[in-house]
Amino acid sequence: MNPLRHDFIRRCIPTSPHSQDLQLRRRKLRYLDVGCGGGIFAESAARLHDTASVTAIDPSPVVLAIAKAHSKNDPLLREQGRLTYENVSIEGLNIPTTEAEQYDILSLFEVIEHISHPAPFLQSCLPFVKPGGWIVMSTIARSWTSWLTTKIVAEDVVGLVPKGTHDWNKYINPEELRGFFEGQREWGNGTNGMKVMGVVYVPGFGWREVQGSEGLGNYFFAVQKGQIEATTR
Repeated sequence: MNPLRHDFIRRCIPTSPHSQDLQLRRRKLRYLDVGCGGGIFAESAARLHDTASVTAIDPSPVVLAIAKAHSKNDPLLREQGRLTYENVSIEGLNIPTTEAEQYDILSLFEVIEHISHPAPFLQSCLPFVKPGGWIVMSTIARSWTSWLTTKIVAEDVVGLVPKGTHDWNKYINPEELRGFFEGQREWGNGTNGMKVMGVVYVPGFGWREVQGSEGLGNYFFAVQKGQIEATTR
């Protein structure tokens, strides 16, 4: 799954000539990885040549200790400011007061399907993103297919994850995320500022993009923060 995360983020780094898009392409990127877990994505992002820094947060001290210990094996990740782990939730993180303190990419990978109240949680994430930056996430659609694969097969039959890991009622469909961000004044810029990519696990080959599958199960979703246009009265 991790290579697909980076592929999807690269699609969000725009090729259009708009001024805020060019700024995003030219500068090194600051990442905020929310719910970083063991640090798989955070470490890989910190190693990229176009990364300025990665701040990775998680409320679990146990998984964060594992992430910190693993990062010490790579001298690059020990460079000052390259990768910083913090044992805190997004709600407990200090809200940026300047654009310089905000982030180009806020990632939420396999997080939101475990959140009981996703709207307030997403609201807490919004202030951390720079104008022109992106929230990028992966999650699971609420469908009969996802119920079968994640609850019956993964938990009950094969035992890939412990029973109760997933709550099907918390799964979020792409159109629900679109609806939320369409209600946020700074976010989305119509259809151009939102992207979605469905992915399917293929035995023997791993995770693969499958166009049109985002309503069935796992998918990536991204939304861009736009510039607020000045209004005249």
